[in-house]
Amino acid sequence: MQSQVHGGDIYSAEYSNDFSISTSPLGMPDGVRKAYIESANTLSQYPDVRCRELRTVISKEFLIPKEWIVCSAGAAELIYAVANAIRPRSGLVIAPSFSEYETALRLSGCTDIRFYTCREESGFLIGEDILDLITDDLDLFYLCNPNNPTGVLVSFELMLEIVERCRQKHVLLVLDECYVGLLRYPKQVTMLRRLEGNDYLFILNAFTKLYSVPGLRLGVGVTSSRPLLEKVRSCMQPWNVSSAAQACGIAALRDKAYVHRVRETVQEEMDFLKSSFDRIGITWYGSSSNFMFFRGPEDLFDRCAAEGILIRDCSNYRGLEPGYFRVSCRMRRDNEKLCGILAGIYAEEDYRLRKQK
Repeated sequence: MQSQVHGGDIYSAEYSNDFSISTSPLGMPDGVRKAYIESANTLSQYPDVRCRELRTVISKEFLIPKEWIVCSAGAAELIYAVANAIRPRSGLVIAPSFSEYETALRLSGCTDIRFYTCREESGFLIGEDILDLITDDLDLFYLCNPNNPTGVLVSFELMLEIVERCRQKHVLLVLDECYVGLLRYPKQVTMLRRLEGNDYLFILNAFTKLYSVPGLRLGVGVTSSRPLLEKVRSCMQPWNVSSAAQACGIAALRDKAYVHRVRETVQEEMDFLKSSFDRIGITWYGSSSNFMFFRGPEDLFDRCAAEGILIRDCSNYRGLEPGYFRVSCRMRRDNEKLCGILAGIYAEEDYRLRKQK
């Protein structure tokens, strides 16, 4: 099986600016950095295998029972653990979306993988026809909201219908909400309040995006189904969350001011990018979170790389052809640099096309 390429690959070449990874533009909070350094004193001991203190803090922050929570080495670990826990015969995945969903299904032995393909002509929206694919013979449905890489947000009303249809049909919905924390009003999007009494909803989240700690590897899974939670736990390694990761997670959740600043900054910088892209003449879609998904010349990745800019080439996403890209919002100075480079490239492209005519 061919390995997937994701954003944040700063190791294969030198880049002065990385726009490929969709994390907080503010970078790691100071409190998290301090907690990481101080956690060195605990390295001679095993970490708490059940992450008790961290789960207590998560429980208080999101007003959910501690018993519903499992912590992991990033959300990716849970994506695979859930598939291995239930061994689905059939699974549903959105295309385009995060490739690890499909990979997890295949590695778990799932032989009937179905796809709901989002079309460019409809703005890559997920429509009500998705409900027709949630059938009695479906076992598992991975859904990312907002979706990656498009940034398209499923309407709240449709999301409620999806959750209820999955419950009625006994289809486990694995809902990836890793980008919800970066939204201006996350409580208007999250399905956490729909967990109680629903054995067919498992919500994923991670500290990676909101707190800009992709190297930490800290994820969270939540379900009200105790049997499901225990099955998922049984498919994970013991001591999978390091003492450092647990300490950093606690510090992150206590920094409310940082979260407020992130949401304000993302809103401002996304508005700047959207208006700049419109001015340049770039066709973009969705982009409700902290990244822009757009069309460009097929060689845009290489042309940006030549300027020291790393962007995400989305051509390896199922359902996308060459010419689709994703860039995350950074701070204003970096965003201005990106837009200046893109403006030059698109101007050159327009000139080349006019010349051909």
